[in-house]
Amino acid sequence: MEYADLRVLEIVARHGSMNRAAAELHTVQSNVTARIRALEEQVGTALFERSRRGVVLTAAGQRLLPYAARLAALLREAREAACDDGTPRGTLRVGSLETSAALRLPPLLSAYAQAYPEVGLLVTTGTSGSLVADVLEQRLDGAFVSGPVQHADLIEEAVFREELMLITAPGLRHMDALDGQRELKIIVFRRGCSYRQRLENILAQRGIQTAQPLEFGSLEAILGCVAAGVGVTLLPKPVAMPFWRDGRVAAHELPPEQARVDTVFIRRRATRLTSTLAAFLAIARPAPLKLAAGS
Repeated sequence: MEYADLRVLEIVARHGSMNRAAAELHTVQSNVTARIRALEEQVGTALFERSRRGVVLTAAGQRLLPYAARLAALLREAREAACDDGTPRGTLRVGSLETSAALRLPPLLSAYAQAYPEVGLLVTTGTSGSLVADVLEQRLDGAFVSGPVQHADLIEEAVFREELMLITAPGLRHMDALDGQRELKIIVFRRGCSYRQRLENILAQRGIQTAQPLEFGSLEAILGCVAAGVGVTLLPKPVAMPFWRDGRVAAHELPPEQARVDTVFIRRRATRLTSTLAAFLAIARPAPLKLAAGS
């Protein structure tokens, strides 16, 4: 079994079609079909179920597929190691929470781009859950997520601290007005958002029952719904302050044990620390730890 065989497996699985996979590989369909059949003979079991509408992975194919991504990442790491002479260059793939990307990352990315112009920066936003998965599967070199993560395969270090606030419609003067409510709507980022469970716990401690959350992919949508009185959310103070100063929302302070949370940078423990990533971490690390925006 060779990496080239697993790459064909991944492309066929992604397209669900031998013909479309052949187009991506710049070959004919018969060659792709032959490679897959040869691979199936090597492993001793069928890897795809065939039908008129295309192909789908069997259970065995699904178990084999992740090795294609792992080998691709290992080969990429080997090439980078061979070329790494201590000067940051190449591509750096970084993940970030939506709020961190809006408030914390711009000056950091600007400083890094100016210091290391030979590095191409690719930034992906997502929830803590999705970003952790992306780092573990080596789709990202590292990511800013809400901590602590405490995963055996990851190295994490705190880079800045957030102060969270409960954000409500502007007419709500005090959090006590929410106490005892039933079916209160919470407005959060999609599933995997680190603040979702934290917000539910804060409200539960006040005897507030929540309804099915509303999920959005942008800060503007979340704050717009809160301003309209649809529900409440939990966000870092600097995110909410412009909306609070304009009178569009009300921002309520929380006890320190509920308000403070660290944003950490995570990377894979087993992956070599490249000069490119080391230089990025040197700029991102605070000295000393201080309050800043993010999540």
